[in-house]
Amino acid sequence: MFAEERQQLIVELVAASGRASVTDLAERFSITTETVRRDLAALEAAGSVRRVHGGAVSPERISTTEESILERTVLRPSEKTRIAAAALALIPEDRSGSILIDAGSTTEALAGMLAARSAAGTTGTGAGSNGADAELVVITHALPIAARLSGETGIALHLLGGKVRGLTQAAVGQSTVEAAGRIRPDIAFIGTNGISAAFGLSTPDPEEAAVKAAFVRSARRIVVLADSSKLDAETLVQFASLKDLDTVITNSNPSPALAAALSDAGVEVVVA
Repeated sequence: MFAEERQQLIVELVAASGRASVTDLAERFSITTETVRRDLAALEAAGSVRRVHGGAVSPERISTTEESILERTVLRPSEKTRIAAAALALIPEDRSGSILIDAGSTTEALAGMLAARSAAGTTGTGAGSNGADAELVVITHALPIAARLSGETGIALHLLGGKVRGLTQAAVGQSTVEAAGRIRPDIAFIGTNGISAAFGLSTPDPEEAAVKAAFVRSARRIVVLADSSKLDAETLVQFASLKDLDTVITNSNPSPALAAALSDAGVEVVVA
C-alpha cells in the first residue's frame, strides 16, 4: 500500500471514531510506530488530523473550537432528542422541587420537552400536597431556554443575570457565578463540550467554565447531558471532575477507558 493510500485511510478512521492511537494504527497497517508518526505529522501539516499524546484526533476536536448555539442546535438532533427525553423522565411530574438547566443545545431540547409537557397538562393536576397552584422552579442563565419556558403553566422561571455571551446566548461573569452560589436546586442538568477519563468535564471558554463549575457546586444532584461527540473529548478549561457527577445521559456506550473511570467515580451512565 502506498503512503498516500494509507494516510487517506487514517483520515477516514479518525473521522469515523474521533481519534486513533499510534499503536492501533501500527497494528492495523502492519507498520512501525515511527512510520505512523511520520504519517500523522504529514496529515497534521495538511490540516487533516490533530496530533495528541499517543495518537491523533479529528481537527474538530481542537481544545478551543466551539460552535455557536445556533450551529449546535442542528447537529445530531435525533441523538439529542433521545438524551433530552431520558432527562425529562427525571423531572417530577407533580411540579415539586427545583431544577437548574445549563446552556446548551441538548439542554435546550430538554427545555422544549418540559414546556410541551407543561402545556399538555402532564406535569400533574396541581392537586394534592403541592396545592392547586404548585409550580416547578426552573433556574437558567440561558436566554433560549428562558424563552422556551417563559409563561408556561406550572413553571416558576428564574433567570440568572450577567453579561450575555453571544456565542452561547448565556449569561456569564462574576455576577452569574455569585448568583449560582446562592441557590441549591434539587437537580442541575449540565451541558459539556467534552468528558474524558483523565480531564473530566471541560469547555473552551473560561467564563462559561466558571459558571458551569458554580452550577456543579450548587446542586444536590448533577446530571450531565452529553451526546457521543463529547465522549473522550477534552477542551481548554476543566470545570468538573467525574467524581462530582451523579448521572451521565448519552446516546452511545462510552469507550472502555471512560466507562471504567465513570464506574470508579460512582457515576450512573444512561444510554438513551
